Amino acid sequence: MSGIFRLTIRYLLYNKLKTITLVLCVSLAILLPVLLQFGISQFERDLMARANATPLVAGMKGSRFDLALQSMYFSQADLESTTMQEVETIQETGYALPIPLAVRFTAQTAPVVGTTLDYFEFRKLKIAEGSSLQRLGDCVVGSNVAEKLQLKPGDRLMSDPLNVFDLSGNYPLKMRVVGVLEKAYSPDDDAVFVDLKTEWIISGIGHGHQSVDAKTDKNLVLQQQGQSTVANAAVPQFNEVTEENLASFHFHGEIESFPVTSIILVPHDQKSEVLLLGMYDTNASSIQLIRPVEIVNELLQLVFRVKQLFDANALLVSISVGLLLTLVFILSLRLRKRERQTMFQLGCSRSTIWKLQLTELGFILAGSLIIVTLLTVVLRVYIHQIMRLWFI
Repeated sequence: MSGIFRLTIRYLLYNKLKTITLVLCVSLAILLPVLLQFGISQFERDLMARANATPLVAGMKGSRFDLALQSMYFSQADLESTTMQEVETIQETGYALPIPLAVRFTAQTAPVVGTTLDYFEFRKLKIAEGSSLQRLGDCVVGSNVAEKLQLKPGDRLMSDPLNVFDLSGNYPLKMRVVGVLEKAYSPDDDAVFVDLKTEWIISGIGHGHQSVDAKTDKNLVLQQQGQSTVANAAVPQFNEVTEENLASFHFHGEIESFPVTSIILVPHDQKSEVLLLGMYDTNASSIQLIRPVEIVNELLQLVFRVKQLFDANALLVSISVGLLLTLVFILSLRLRKRERQTMFQLGCSRSTIWKLQLTELGFILAGSLIIVTLLTVVLRVYIHQIMRLWFI
């Protein structure tokens, strides 16, 4: 057999182009269904893990898919906001711990998530470097954001404006990075977390500006009523919260009316969960309560329908490649007819000649399997990054 292996290797090396073409064709035929199955399985595990860890989500009635995906993956969606009044209502029932989320802005394309410290405990997020949120204007960044933007505690991160041409809209806020989260292999790695009040400052509900009194420049004063001074819109607003101007930041309106995009509910027990679902299961309520597990299952059903089309396509490709290999093999036998006759005249038996042909085919299949295995190993290493990039 050593002689057969040596002759086969010499032939394959001499016909490099033919060998490379056959190996690549077989590799692609095997790789397509393997990677598709592996990717879909990993996609399902990631979605279900995040959904199982999120018991209930509340938000304004609308798209259930958008509500679930924004609450779990911080995707940008045009959702109608609810208010802090709804958070307080849930808190007063005593059925669950409400964790408000405000996901409306970005910072260097990373989603800015306004929430409370309960979220970090709920997701079991730990600080790898620095500290947690301390005051207005602070932010904690996920590990991927810190790595991508080269951020560390003490740096500054500017939020993105919603519309650069809208001068009367929200003002970008220069946030102070106080902490970097440990890698969680979840969407939290790609987010920037701030306090709800900081998110409201970005949205323009709250702001800070220089003090206005009787000594203020008259060009900045709209009206003077006794000891009360009313400023006009020309008063410059601070775009960064510092120790010096922290006291000047304030909010207009009642906190109960301030917006949040969704609320994660963590029921205290199964009975509380049932009571919460019953409380919002009415047409009169403007709030919908969803189970992310059910939404993800519906989403996966759609994915599996698409996968069936890919499976059919992969089957057709595999058949085509198989027929191509058969054709190449038959043509190769015809072209090498004189070669076989020469080998037979030199004393090689017919079985030896066929062993050479089958060994050649075996080497091609083995090379293809090695390529597929290597690519699968690489995919396993970078599967989370690929999932984030392509699907979420």
